[in-house]
Amino acid sequence: MASSKQDGQAAASRKSEFRSQKPKPESRDESELLTVPDGWKEPAFSKEDNPRGLLEESSFATLFPKYREAYLKECWPLVQKALSEHHVNATLDLIEGSMTVCTTKKTFDPYIIIRARDLIKLLARSVSFEQAVRILQDDVACDIIKIGSLVRNKERFVKRRQRLIGPKGSTLKTLMIKRELAKDSELRSQSWERFLPQFKHKNVNKRKEPKKKTVKKEYTPFPPPQPESQIDKELATGEYFLKASQKRRQKMEAIKAKQAEALSRRQEERNKAFIPPKEKPVVKPKEASTETKIDVAAIKEKVKKAKSKKLGALTAEEVKLKMAADEKKKKKKK
Repeated sequence: MASSKQDGQAAASRKSEFRSQKPKPESRDESELLTVPDGWKEPAFSKEDNPRGLLEESSFATLFPKYREAYLKECWPLVQKALSEHHVNATLDLIEGSMTVCTTKKTFDPYIIIRARDLIKLLARSVSFEQAVRILQDDVACDIIKIGSLVRNKERFVKRRQRLIGPKGSTLKTLMIKRELAKDSELRSQSWERFLPQFKHKNVNKRKEPKKKTVKKEYTPFPPPQPESQIDKELATGEYFLKASQKRRQKMEAIKAKQAEALSRRQEERNKAFIPPKEKPVVKPKEASTETKIDVAAIKEKVKKAKSKKLGALTAEEVKLKMAADEKKKKKKK
């Protein structure tokens, strides 16, 4: 027993000597391990990292609203040029109103198709091409937050969104102008009201009246009358005391009566096509009355008299009046 104890003590002393001989780790500051050195950038993903390319073709498509069609048509060549640098094809379908991006055999970056998908999503959501194309960079990311479900009342949500955007995008235009003015050192201390667009505020205080107005009934302390049950109705009509066979016969008779009525209605509608339309009564032309008959002889005499006269010649009565006036003038002179 004494020898075993000595052996155990010797082994323990050897272990302690071995631990003391192990090299101690260097003490480093934790801040040095977590900080990134200045000017360091993550190396870009190149073709050398994936020389064999992708095994299968990937594609994404998204729809865009009608009002974005004109803008997308203008900037689409720039979109294709930006994506062709990463060997990604882009197609614009104006008939369906969709944009599609897909990889090619030359595509080597497996994550570029996700960035291309985000690009067309941003373009469909009224983001300008200059801002949306930045998503293709490695140090830029985006997130689309749907705010439609944040408010229960849809009208209230539309009003709040319109307040943020402003009339015809005035809030966005104002922020852009302020950003440009802040860059100028001379204009920082001046008032910017002369540069900002002025819009008229429309305060509508009129409350919308509901379409269906509910009229309150007069208050009565008595409860409303209890509706009649099926048994009460049968007791009132006497059907409750009939046998099952009699009830069945009544139901069959009622069904047959309805069928006969429907059949007669259908037959009347079919017969309407064979009924001839009412003809308009023939109106006989009225004979010309004797009073309105034209006197041909009188018209001929008038035409003869008109031919015998010279153009601009005076009538016989006018000639007599003129001669009488000339004689009066001669007498006055004498």
